[in-house]
Amino acid sequence: MTVIGIIGAGEVGSQIARAAIANGYDVVIANSRGPETLKDLIDELGPSAHAATAAGAAAAGEFAVVAVPLKVINDMPVHQLAGKIVLDTNNYMTWRDGHILAVDSGEKTVHELRQEHLPQSKVVKAFTHIQAPRITTAGRPAGTPGRLALSASSDHPEAVELVTRLYDRFGFDTIDNSPLSESWRSGPGQPAWLAHEHQTRDELIANLAKARRTV
Repeated sequence: MTVIGIIGAGEVGSQIARAAIANGYDVVIANSRGPETLKDLIDELGPSAHAATAAGAAAAGEFAVVAVPLKVINDMPVHQLAGKIVLDTNNYMTWRDGHILAVDSGEKTVHELRQEHLPQSKVVKAFTHIQAPRITTAGRPAGTPGRLALSASSDHPEAVELVTRLYDRFGFDTIDNSPLSESWRSGPGQPAWLAHEHQTRDELIANLAKARRTV
């Protein structure tokens, strides 16, 4: 059974955990307060879920999801994530995260910075322009007309391939918006972000093309 390590048990992390378990994965999930504080969530998720520290979740996962904001000084378990594909669900929100000069200037995307923080991992931007509750409700079988499409961005093709398989199991089509330097195209305020309630493959491709830098 494939184990997914999830760092972050907020809305996005817990919804990915629910969708993963519904699709046959096991999860090991962590928050910033300690495994004992996740009892209610683990009780809800059932026997396929276990709580751990961030390092423990990273070590247990065959691949990992990071569902927490980027910090200027890295606080992710670099060693335990080495050699693994890491799905980064973060969106850069200055009201929450403060200002990061490299992102504000357009020099780097927030996901390029995550990749720099995890140099031995393969970072891929995923699940960033869908509302958390819809991760478990909006999916449809492959081939369904109007199926919702989500983007993925990475400097590593194998990371996009993994996300494509995961999206498909969760019920979504994939548009490859690589590399990470292009990941801003689905960021907050861009057309793909604003159309998050529903966009098909063709609509997402068009919306990514319409994106414009604001710096």
